[in-house]
Amino acid sequence: MSNKHKSKGKKSELDVKKESKKAESSPSPKDEKLQKVLARAGLGSRREMEKWISDGRVKLDGRIAELGDRVCDSAAIEVDGQALSRAPAEAVRCLLYHKPTGEVCTRKDPEGRRTVFERLPKVKGGRWISIGRLDYNTSGLLLFTTDGELANALMHPSAVIEREYMVRVMGEWDTDTLQRLIHGVELDDGFARFTDIQDGGGDGINHWFYVVLMEGRNREVRRLWESQGLTVSRLKRVRYGEVFIPSKVKQGKWMELDQKDVDVLYAMASLPPKSVPNLSVDERKNMDRQLKKAKAKKPKKAH
Repeated sequence: MSNKHKSKGKKSELDVKKESKKAESSPSPKDEKLQKVLARAGLGSRREMEKWISDGRVKLDGRIAELGDRVCDSAAIEVDGQALSRAPAEAVRCLLYHKPTGEVCTRKDPEGRRTVFERLPKVKGGRWISIGRLDYNTSGLLLFTTDGELANALMHPSAVIEREYMVRVMGEWDTDTLQRLIHGVELDDGFARFTDIQDGGGDGINHWFYVVLMEGRNREVRRLWESQGLTVSRLKRVRYGEVFIPSKVKQGKWMELDQKDVDVLYAMASLPPKSVPNLSVDERKNMDRQLKKAKAKKPKKAH
């Protein structure tokens, strides 16, 4: 029988090889991106984990891992030479920090500036992961967690979480200025707008406003006002989603969140909640002590 009369139901050897090759190249539904697995283990945010991979700190099945690698349940992962436990932590700790100006949100600063992590309590078997950032000259609410998956979900643009800021601006403005900022303007990195602006009062050329953003691009609040010829002289974040800064948490102080508040964070991230472990007696004393501690004394004036 000639080739053109072959049964349609029978596959040629070439077809079988093509399908086999395609199956090998296609990721299994159970495969996950390496940075996602590392973040879920509580080592940091996905962005941080991508940098660790690029820096060669991660090995996958005995070889240096690369960005784009996917892993299955049986994969062996090493971080800085230590085998990684794949089981996600069943408990989580979350913390609210009132950032002062003059601190950076990186773990280490090449210029030697103070970082937000220096004031935070130590975590056994994990590390604090920052949920978003505030720039050096911005104060206010910062959230931290030991759950990388939670941090990533809250920072992802799809979460659509409100960020509210108290801002003092210098310069002339009118209702048309505010309308332009509500309707939106084109910045260097794309379209941006405030979803709400409330007058906070003020005298002279200095005026306070409360503004709301739905995203967290770099210096976005400042750049929006600058697009209208005004200068931001003070900026403080007062709310992140449904979380506000309690009055008892002064600048430079922190407070661990209880189960009720942590449940709110997981609801904001559309993730199933995790349990919050009870603080030890020493951990509770440490938190209460720094909350009650008086403000640092001002340096004495030179005679």
